[in-house]
Amino acid sequence: MSKRRDVPGIRPYGGPAGGWGALKATAQAVRQQMDRIEAPIVLLRTNQPTGFDCPGCAWPDKEHRSTFQFCENGAKAVTWEATTKRVTPEFFERNTVSSLLRLSDFELEGMGRLTHPMAYDRATDTFRAVSWDQAFERIGAVLRGLSSPDQVEFYTSGRASNEAAYLFQLYAREFGTNNFPDCSNMCHEPTSVGLPRSIGIGKGTVSLADFEETELIISIGHNPGTNHPRMMGTLHEAARRKVPIIVFNPLRERALERFADPQSLIEMATYGSTPIASSYLQVRAGGDAAALKGIMKALLDMEAETGGVLDRDFIAAHTEGFDALAADLLATQWTDIEKESGLARADLEGVAHAYARSKATIVTYGMGITQHNTGTANVRLIADLLLMRGNFGKPGAGICPLRGHSNVQGNRTVGITEKPSGEFLARIEDVFGFSPPHAHGHDAVKAMQAMIDGSAKALICLGGNFAVALPDPELSFPAMGMLDLSVHVGTKLNRSHLLVAKETFLLPCLGRTELDMQESGAQSVTVEDSMSMVHASAGKLKPASEHLRSEPAIVAGMASATLPDSKVAWLDLVADYDRIRGLIERTVPGFDGYNARIRVPGGFRLPLPPTERKWETPSGKAVFSVFRGLRESYDAWDDDVLRLVTIRSHDQYNTTIYAMDDRYRGVFGRRDILFMNAADLAARGLEHGDLVDIETISADRALRLPGITVVEYDIARGSAAAYYPEANVLVPLDYIDEDSGTPSYKSIPVRVLRSRADRPEREAA
Repeated sequence: MSKRRDVPGIRPYGGPAGGWGALKATAQAVRQQMDRIEAPIVLLRTNQPTGFDCPGCAWPDKEHRSTFQFCENGAKAVTWEATTKRVTPEFFERNTVSSLLRLSDFELEGMGRLTHPMAYDRATDTFRAVSWDQAFERIGAVLRGLSSPDQVEFYTSGRASNEAAYLFQLYAREFGTNNFPDCSNMCHEPTSVGLPRSIGIGKGTVSLADFEETELIISIGHNPGTNHPRMMGTLHEAARRKVPIIVFNPLRERALERFADPQSLIEMATYGSTPIASSYLQVRAGGDAAALKGIMKALLDMEAETGGVLDRDFIAAHTEGFDALAADLLATQWTDIEKESGLARADLEGVAHAYARSKATIVTYGMGITQHNTGTANVRLIADLLLMRGNFGKPGAGICPLRGHSNVQGNRTVGITEKPSGEFLARIEDVFGFSPPHAHGHDAVKAMQAMIDGSAKALICLGGNFAVALPDPELSFPAMGMLDLSVHVGTKLNRSHLLVAKETFLLPCLGRTELDMQESGAQSVTVEDSMSMVHASAGKLKPASEHLRSEPAIVAGMASATLPDSKVAWLDLVADYDRIRGLIERTVPGFDGYNARIRVPGGFRLPLPPTERKWETPSGKAVFSVFRGLRESYDAWDDDVLRLVTIRSHDQYNTTIYAMDDRYRGVFGRRDILFMNAADLAARGLEHGDLVDIETISADRALRLPGITVVEYDIARGSAAAYYPEANVLVPLDYIDEDSGTPSYKSIPVRVLRSRADRPEREAA
């Protein structure tokens, strides 16, 4: 490794993931955001049977709970929501929208909780307080005045509860549209599209119990220590049982190397830790398909040599399409596999041998698989790998997509989809007496494209930071200002709120941590985790303001004002959320006895037919796929082009930035960083600490991120990484997986050049 110059904010972090570093960061988050007396009580209610579900990741709760069930990042999410800081009408009087737009996203959300419903006043460039009735009446009037229901986009964040999401889809469908852009479109839509084609359902098939029985875990394209940190406890337990954990990831991530469980007295007392990955293969960004095909090709070679490697009985009884898969694999050349994956044949054959020895294997994957323009095909390749050895429908085996947000899967289950099934729409019509639209609506990218071309006139956001989460702010940000109406339901101020339309409303809602009192008393909401467990969540904190309303109440208020002749008794439903759940039970399969079952600690699991080796595909069998070729569908690239991966820092959750550190990667107090391999730096005449400009290889226009500091990092050759959402300026809006519509945030073709700002200084030297 070359001798490094000192770079401000860049220094090695020697500790493991978790451990004392996590406890220190948790204490700091509490100190900065919450009342120190109340904080321990709140945190101990997190993910408990009578408490609230963490507003962070969707990893499931243990059935037998230990002393506490929150992690460092979960504690940050809770304290960020339960902060004592407030954004009042007086704050908006003192700050114009133009001045607020000059602040960073971190500064905006750090201002605190919204306290009153607000409406934008263009004459003063400020938000002004309005009553709830005034806001609802004006929103309803604007929507009714549009020429078509399809001019409205109904966006949903994954933090919305099942109850709020169900009412939201009902509102939009009675209004007359299936325009449902949602956060899943930007992350795990390839799972929702690809897995039904392969195994008949767009969800994972494993439970926590399966991790206790598995003999091998293959982890592809995710960083659990940051993005689903409670998973680290599960991986820690598996590693200590000597279960092999094979990791595929372009970057070396500390949590996948070693982890110290804060609940382990021995590890905490001895400053010890547990190695996580038994093998760590740094696949080239965008090389996942090649790596997976290499493993499967090696399995076929082993089968031909010795037999007994493939589960022939399972393949014959439960699948179709295997011969086409095998023919494609046999025709694929190892030299091409090695070039595209960046991995050696021997390494991939080693994975195949480990897989062949395992009687029960789980494959976990994240957005490193899905956020590519072959995301859906990548997901199906993982299913193919598992099908080859019958790793569905038996203990310790299956597929485990790692959803990010705490209820993004539940939103989809209860109807948030732009492509609803005919069966679901028929049940809606039967129960409610109106005919919902059948034409497919807009996903997130199509919604933004409709805003850009002027065909969309209104945007209703149930949470989230819509414009910032999407690619290509050069196009996306101005489009928000072209709308007639934008409505944002949320807890905190963010940049999308400030990209004001002709009329913009901010509607402050209760958070997960807060007591939700309705006419019938205190309410619980429900969420679905990544393993299809549905359970209750009940906040206990006093609301941040007496003017807050719950998400279901806000949706019902907008619907009542928009649809004066509605067939839905909106306000009656909000009086008691049991009534909403009763309607979900009547229209969504799997929710039989909903209200009774969520009152059982831990809730209940929704049906997962593949766990019983039942396949709800057209043929009634699981389906092998064929991935033609090896590479993502790029144009021809020069040798100097890198594949850029956008990543989250450890002090971040989606677009929410809690602080400016990323300690596991050795970054402190800054985010203007590009991570590169030492050999790639040298090939470009660059050094650790240089200023660079990043330019996307794009056919239609130049996309550029200037003045970024490049740092040497242990990342696969040919790959680079920069922080999301700052690097979204490099992602063209139409650079997507055509099957799912998901943007390709994880493999952007870029060139890295010495910064124009740095060139005169270098030339003078």
